[in-house]
Amino acid sequence: MIIPKEVRDIIGKIKEAGFEAYIVGGCVRDFLLKKTPKDWDVTTSAKPEEIQKIFPDSFYENKFLTVTARTKSKKEELKEIEITTFRVETAYSDKRHPDQVSFANTLPEDLARRDFTINAMALDLDKKTKVVDLYEGQTDLKNKIIRTVGHPKDRFSEDALRMIRAVRFAAVLGFKIEDSTLSAIKSNAELLKAISEERIRDEFLKIIMSDQPEKGIELLKESGLLLMFLPELLENCGVSQNKHHIYNCWDHALLSLKFAAKKNFNQNVRLAALLHDIAKPRAKKGEGEEATFYNHEVIGGRMTQGILERLKFSKKDIEKVVKLVRYHLFYYNAGEVTDSSVRRLVRNAGPENMEELLQVRMADRIGSGVPKAEPYKLRHLKYVVDKVAQDPISAKMLKVSGNDLMYLLKIQPGPKIGEILDILLGIVLQDPGKNTRGVLEKEAERLGKMSDSELKNLAGAAKREREKTEVKRDEMTKQKYWVT
Repeated sequence: MIIPKEVRDIIGKIKEAGFEAYIVGGCVRDFLLKKTPKDWDVTTSAKPEEIQKIFPDSFYENKFLTVTARTKSKKEELKEIEITTFRVETAYSDKRHPDQVSFANTLPEDLARRDFTINAMALDLDKKTKVVDLYEGQTDLKNKIIRTVGHPKDRFSEDALRMIRAVRFAAVLGFKIEDSTLSAIKSNAELLKAISEERIRDEFLKIIMSDQPEKGIELLKESGLLLMFLPELLENCGVSQNKHHIYNCWDHALLSLKFAAKKNFNQNVRLAALLHDIAKPRAKKGEGEEATFYNHEVIGGRMTQGILERLKFSKKDIEKVVKLVRYHLFYYNAGEVTDSSVRRLVRNAGPENMEELLQVRMADRIGSGVPKAEPYKLRHLKYVVDKVAQDPISAKMLKVSGNDLMYLLKIQPGPKIGEILDILLGIVLQDPGKNTRGVLEKEAERLGKMSDSELKNLAGAAKREREKTEVKRDEMTKQKYWVT
């Protein structure tokens, strides 16, 4: 791993001005893990106004002693680098924000305020790169441990969001939360109620988008945090299903999410995979193999909307995830379901959501314990969805209509109009560039002078060619999805 030139230049200029400067925080953790940091942060003994003198192309618009210096880098993560003065923080009365942020005199004072040992390290670039590690962060990295700096209760009392951050780091990095840190989370989970829904949502989504989100959700449950912001999901714990499932509702939800992550499905599909059966405990009737869950998808859609609105998701995301949950239970068997019923599904779920809806169905299948995510009938449904979405090959594709021809040729409605339209359609299918009003009107004038028998023969030939085109297009669509 190489520290980027832009970062070295920032550090160098601060030191040339007579101040201390270090790379600090999460980027040091990622650097030591040999992962490319998403951004680079610098801490310094220089005050904000002194930093701005060193870097005229910078801005300072916050209460946290952070100046953002612009570089000329072409890399997005290096275009702006945050430089923060050594600082200490006073009490957190609201469990969210420090009552006051003050200047610190030394790097150790600054590192002492940080959340976890793996985030409380600095890189000193003087002569050769040296890791400043006062809390055994490197040891915790090696042992894959999430541990707070100092007493965990103090850290979580300062900012209760740190409890979800601990889970997030464990899920994203594949680490274990150290016992006393996890115990403190369990004891202080209710502090999360002081945190805004937006901040909780952002951390929750980072867990959902990790490589092993199911482990993160399990840890949220174990720690008591899930009860604070998503209690509806806990209703699934231990709820048995019927003969179509081998897992209970909770395990099924987590296995569905696990598959969605394995396939690198997007955020909304992962949310829908986790929540698609959230209403089953409320809809359940009976026990054992014949238990039923009538309308759980409808109830689940309403519950999902309430959950996502509470967590302040965007209106666009809410609408999409609710539709994925609401329509995940569609029925389809090749040869049984008609094109019109597929059109109805597409209309209800939204054509823009069909690919994601099928992905949710695949996650649902694997979460149910079946061996194949995408069996023949799901591929066949993809084919039918694609087929019904294609514009039908008809005279409506033409830039002229039957009324246009009657006006142009001064003739009454009758078979001749239909035959001319069939011939014009054949011309356009052979050469789409001819589908212009001017070209088609000239062709129509020529055809209008032909005898009835000539027109009839040409129209018949055009129809046969169109049928061949329809068959060919359908065969190509079938090949796309490996169906017959």
